Amino acid sequence: MAFSLGIDASTQSVSAVVIDLDTGTFVYESSINFGQQLPQYKSPNGFLNGAVEGEVYSNPLMWLDALELLLADLKAHCDLKQIKTISGAGQQHGSVYLNADWAEAIGTLSPSQTLSEQIKPCLSRINAPIWMDTSTGIECEEIASAIGGNEKVCTLSGSICVERFTGPQIRRFFKSSPDAYAQTSRIHLVSSFICSILSGTDAPIDTGDGAGMNLMNIQSFDWDAELLEATAPDLESKLPELVPGNTSSGSLAPYFTEKYGFDSEVSISVFTGDNPSSLVGAGASAPGKVVISLGTSDTYFAAMPNVVSDPNGYGHVFGNPSGGSMSLQCFLNGSLAREAVKDHFNYDWDQFTEALTSTAAGNDGNYMLPFYGQEISPRYHGAQPILVGSDAFKKGELPKASIRACVEGQFINMKVQTDWMEMRPKTLYITGGASSNDAIAQILADVFQAKVQRLFVSGSVALGGAIRAAQHNLDYDLSELEATFCKKNPACIEPNQESAPAYSKAITAISKILSEL
Repeated sequence: MAFSLGIDASTQSVSAVVIDLDTGTFVYESSINFGQQLPQYKSPNGFLNGAVEGEVYSNPLMWLDALELLLADLKAHCDLKQIKTISGAGQQHGSVYLNADWAEAIGTLSPSQTLSEQIKPCLSRINAPIWMDTSTGIECEEIASAIGGNEKVCTLSGSICVERFTGPQIRRFFKSSPDAYAQTSRIHLVSSFICSILSGTDAPIDTGDGAGMNLMNIQSFDWDAELLEATAPDLESKLPELVPGNTSSGSLAPYFTEKYGFDSEVSISVFTGDNPSSLVGAGASAPGKVVISLGTSDTYFAAMPNVVSDPNGYGHVFGNPSGGSMSLQCFLNGSLAREAVKDHFNYDWDQFTEALTSTAAGNDGNYMLPFYGQEISPRYHGAQPILVGSDAFKKGELPKASIRACVEGQFINMKVQTDWMEMRPKTLYITGGASSNDAIAQILADVFQAKVQRLFVSGSVALGGAIRAAQHNLDYDLSELEATFCKKNPACIEPNQESAPAYSKAITAISKILSEL
């Protein structure tokens, strides 16, 4: 028997999935919620707000305590001796700062003490800024100015300078705490930090997660000298090596074999970011497949056939842990916008769905950009939807038209904003809460004129880790692993070709609105 373990160190929890590579089945899944199971860290949602506006951080010791609880639960429910390989992912953009004690401590972990007890003296910064932190606006401006503008930053790194990205976070730490920065000998991402703990070595950063730092060159897949210099002094010496996602990080550290009963020959693949790992876990690691997650925010991501960057700076390019690169674009006004328009008219979800099925494609020229809050694709700081159409529509007197306009506007904006990726997908794979709604899925199919197929995958980040470990360390075929574990609903939603002219007209109209923002 050969099991593979995938780990997901996310914002609110650390989770795991164990798969049986011989039988093609799921063995066990587990999750440790920070707020519920580690209340001593006073982080009910996995993070804390700082004293300065925009500061959001987590305690990395909390992640280690959660990892130990997770492994104890796995030990109680499955035979850890059968686990032959491990990989995983961490929430992107979070960073951990470690002093000179780190190198020795990581290689001499003692099972008589907890991980957090042994790593705490290694922290040069007790708090780890995470992806929700928006306190680095000035630092983003400084880095962009030093490089020659955000357009050049985007060309080099795949993204413009973004507040949550690690480079601006490092620069702010260097400016605000120069002594602590000087005492920092290693800066890890969440992914490489957890991988280092498990392997008992100073693990590298993979190109998938490294691309979310504003520090990696997306053409060379190495640290970019200009970006490093613009960010902080002596930075390259503080960063791990950058490697492809198929790189080994060695074997599982003795700490875990002695304390939890793992086999002594467990191999570990370098960890990646949660989004690149989800690409693999969704079965979309090869170019030509697009995954759309319809959740609190809507996310569009895919493996890229060519390395290009978004000229508008809204989207991102990351390394694909299965080789090459991937693109990702996030739309903040996802399910929250759909819910906002539903609640505005006191509709329930059945009435919302009926509104979509009883109105026509193109909505008789009534269009909406449903920005009920700040948006990042495109950048928009208002809190009211933008309406174009009849007076009755703009006055809110047409509930059904407003609901259709919301969903159509979301998907047309998504199509317009992702054209830079140079992909014309024939099939869109959808996941997330709203993906179960047939009427929403039909509008998506019609706008993109592509088939829509639902994914049955839950926990795609951890599953991506387990699949990658099996592929890279045990030589399992990736396409066979995806076919076995990345389940899709065989039924497809076909696009209505008769709606194409109406949506072509709508795309032109909404593109004009977007150009005037």
